[in-house]
Amino acid sequence: MTEPPTATAPHDRLPAGGPGAASAQWLPQDNAWVLGLGGEWRGHQGVLPDLPGALVRGEVRFDTTALRSWDVAFASILWQRLSALTRPPVRIDLQGLPEGLRDILSMALTEESPAPTAPRAQAGRIQTLGVGTQAWWDDGRRSLTFIGEVLLSVARLLRGRSGMRWGDLAWQIEQTGPRSLPIVALVSFLVGLIVAYMGAAQLQRFGAQNFIADLVTVGVVREVAALLVGIVLAGRVGAAFAAQIGSMRANEEVDALATLGVNPVDFLVLPRVLALLVVGPLLTAFAALVGMAVGWLVAVGIYGVTPLEYVVASAQALTLPHVLVGLLKGTVYAVLVALAGCLQGMSAGRSAQAVGDATTAAVVQAIVWMVVVASVLTVLFQQLDW
Repeated sequence: MTEPPTATAPHDRLPAGGPGAASAQWLPQDNAWVLGLGGEWRGHQGVLPDLPGALVRGEVRFDTTALRSWDVAFASILWQRLSALTRPPVRIDLQGLPEGLRDILSMALTEESPAPTAPRAQAGRIQTLGVGTQAWWDDGRRSLTFIGEVLLSVARLLRGRSGMRWGDLAWQIEQTGPRSLPIVALVSFLVGLIVAYMGAAQLQRFGAQNFIADLVTVGVVREVAALLVGIVLAGRVGAAFAAQIGSMRANEEVDALATLGVNPVDFLVLPRVLALLVVGPLLTAFAALVGMAVGWLVAVGIYGVTPLEYVVASAQALTLPHVLVGLLKGTVYAVLVALAGCLQGMSAGRSAQAVGDATTAAVVQAIVWMVVVASVLTVLFQQLDW
């Protein structure tokens, strides 16, 4: 660190103009320069001395014990003089200034400061992490709150006090069930074909073509069919739920329902959740049948397994626990899709961009929820030996 001059005489001392005249002088002190201020600094009285030529690094302090008064004009003059020192290695210590003047200069010099230093950049990264964690926590709390509201709505329905219309439930079942059959059949056919062909190709190496039925039946019925139905419903139904309810929020229709005394969860969310609760296991069973049929085509048409042999092997492998596990998973995935779509729709903003974001978020959230729940259920059922 460059040592300031050791001379005891003050640097650039201003001549006194009277008992209350403004005065300022630079004094060297303990590896620092001290700007002593005194008198009345109002109405542009007095002129600040130039910065010492040796002030290239170190610290700048202030001595205002003799300062009687100051105004904004003086703060501006002092800021203009100090703004050239905001870059390291010169450090400005504002503690010696009056509180009001210290606050003004602190804000002004901070805005003038160039790129943040390493500690400040580190603080910025910590702040970003904190903001992200807070957003994650808020999303989780909002999801749990919404699920609680849906459960309360179901309780009101069981007590006969719900605002849900049964006609809405029937219409949602028709929209989410029969209209989803074509895409479910197509996806199940293609994925079942892949599972059967790849599995049979490996079994053929060991001369175990007779186990194709076991592989396809257990895999499709227990895992694949439910997951395929969940993904199809997330893309087709969950996105539709988010877009429909989000558009109603943008048009203030949800607010209108609340104003009329109608619970939006009972009127909008509950029919959609119950509809997927009904159609989820049905679509899962349909997808499983399509996958098993494709396995039959591959085993009989390509690998020479007799039709009756495949049917008998499938019947033996298709135990009740496999069927129940597959239907349970399909039901849970369907309900998660409904909850994610309705949650994002009810939380959407009031613009077209917000509705689009909610639609995308509904699909992503539904798939993430399904993957997490699928992992938990798989481990749980394996531990229970189901």
